[in-house]
Amino acid sequence: MHLTPTERADASRPAAPAQLSDATEAITPQTNTNLSAKPLVVIEPRAAQFDINLRDLWSYHELFYFLTWRDVKVRYKQTLLGVLWAILQPLMMMLIFALFFGKLVGVPSDGIPYPLFAFAGLLPWTFFSTAVNTSGNSLVNNANLITKVYFPRLIVPIASIGAGLIDFAISFAVLGGLMVYYRVHLTWGILLLPLLVLLQATLALGVGVLTSALNIKYRDIRHALPFLIQVWFFASPIIYPASMMPERWRWRWLLGLNPMTGIIEGFRVALFGHKEFDWVLIATSAVTTLALLAYALVTFRRMEKGFADII
Repeated sequence: MHLTPTERADASRPAAPAQLSDATEAITPQTNTNLSAKPLVVIEPRAAQFDINLRDLWSYHELFYFLTWRDVKVRYKQTLLGVLWAILQPLMMMLIFALFFGKLVGVPSDGIPYPLFAFAGLLPWTFFSTAVNTSGNSLVNNANLITKVYFPRLIVPIASIGAGLIDFAISFAVLGGLMVYYRVHLTWGILLLPLLVLLQATLALGVGVLTSALNIKYRDIRHALPFLIQVWFFASPIIYPASMMPERWRWRWLLGLNPMTGIIEGFRVALFGHKEFDWVLIATSAVTTLALLAYALVTFRRMEKGFADII
């Protein structure tokens, strides 16, 4: 093939930019130009110890449901009575207390039939003690899960509180039956009951989160927790009313600092309406509960990074 002098000059001339662009597009694979310029995940240091990522907790809400139902199923697995144990525990304790403290000792009950008085105190306490025991040991009992998979560790003790709420709802049906039997009429105070249930769940969460974190480093917590809960039981107005404590008693203020005092007393007033709400006592319980929860979350956040290594 022979080229003329003009064709040789055109061949030796550099290609135009448009031609180079066309050639480049021909040999370059097409890329997706719709990719977002913003990163999908941003990793940032946490500036404060009280930095609780609620969005991270919500993203694992399915794990929370799974752990909650797992705790409920494991608790009653291979039992003859199943969930009836959630009813029998406070019911049997109520019968014993009604016999010894109501009949034999004659403990006052603020004008309420003592069996109903005792059960109304045992119901929130049984939830609290069960939730604290299970959540306090929850991290240790889930050691295999914590060391293998990443997820917000706070979900584990929270799931234990959720399982306790299910038992609480089942036991509440017995209280309704007792109120019908003793012909107790509801008042407007019942509207405060959901707030009191939320307050008791918050208190159980604060104690459970704190003890679960400490239990990893100090295994004495596992043995000391049942004893401390038993002492807390007698320090709370469950088998006796708070009004039984004389005003001149110099240690009476300690009873008010116990957050369960305001919760149980408010629980009874909301159900029975036998007296006015002690707003100072309820407010003291709320402030103490929130302060305990804040301290528990800070402690949990500070110790969380070493859970997988210590457990």
